Amino acid sequence: MRLCGNVAPPTFNTNSSSVWVTFRSDSSIAGSGFTAQYRAILPEHMSVCDGQPHCRDQTDEAHCSHKHKECGGRKTDPHGSITSPNHPKLYPHQQLCTWRISAEEGHVIRLSFRNFSLEAQDVCEFDYLEIHDSADTGAGRVLGRFCGTSLPPDLTSSGPQMTVVFVADEGVADSGFNATYQAVSLADMTCGPRQFACSSGECLHPEWLCDGWSDCSDGADEQGCGNATFPSFMSSCEPMEVEMCHGLSYNLTSFPNIWMSISDQRQAATLLQQYRVLMELACFEPLRRLACGMLVPQCSPQGGVLQPCRSVCSAAQQQCSPPLDLLSFSWPFNCHLLPDSRDPMECSTP
Repeated sequence: MRLCGNVAPPTFNTNSSSVWVTFRSDSSIAGSGFTAQYRAILPEHMSVCDGQPHCRDQTDEAHCSHKHKECGGRKTDPHGSITSPNHPKLYPHQQLCTWRISAEEGHVIRLSFRNFSLEAQDVCEFDYLEIHDSADTGAGRVLGRFCGTSLPPDLTSSGPQMTVVFVADEGVADSGFNATYQAVSLADMTCGPRQFACSSGECLHPEWLCDGWSDCSDGADEQGCGNATFPSFMSSCEPMEVEMCHGLSYNLTSFPNIWMSISDQRQAATLLQQYRVLMELACFEPLRRLACGMLVPQCSPQGGVLQPCRSVCSAAQQQCSPPLDLLSFSWPFNCHLLPDSRDPMECSTP
């Protein structure tokens, strides 16, 4: 790893019991230099439960919800609460907590936040809370991913299951969050006068209607949107125009890409240019397919887009990480966040 500039690098862990640090300067501009600290730690204490598997057998991400007894677990009571470890004190580093909330059939789950303060970022990729509208992270839609200090809105599942995932890296820590959940019978669901009621009983804010994304499980919020600013995702598939992504297993995509905050194919093509310098690598083809699958995703016939399957990302990472390390490139994607499935209705294999 080669570093320069004025931004402090992240914490590094070695793969052995020794490390060689070299400082070089030329005869021109001089800076104030650096200071660093080092310490010896046991292998089992490094990069564990950070949401990214570092061991090939992924044992560094196993049993992470048991690292703290209050971190994660199953919730089957009709109401209760979930909190980050140590809340309201600072949460520990390197956490991966998963709560699976389930209710009786005929009910939905409503999640409300009382306190919320995680590491602030422009894109929530270091410390964040992610809520899934399903019994696991590999199925169903994501109701939201949140970080920073703004209180998230109330979230309601479309069925009797919800999964809440809390991830914290080894950097900045904050006071975390406190949320309550309640199982609500569909017969008792009532929406406000300005809200839209899905057939599942879920209540949507008016700005979520005709915004190009199906928030109701049956897509009712995107029907009859002929005069909307955004077209419905049910009919928004467009031909693949990005030259670098020709020859994938699909030729239809859809924008905006809300997963990567990319507005159109032109912006995606600009972002993909950075990967062209790696064309000589033997692993470029799987990297190309993964990068295209992330930035120019497959358009789903059912509406919306499909992210690449986690297995696609993991295979590319296993092949490309060693040569990228030699070139001082860090792996650009978090495979853990992708759907862990081989079902072509849930994720794509570009």
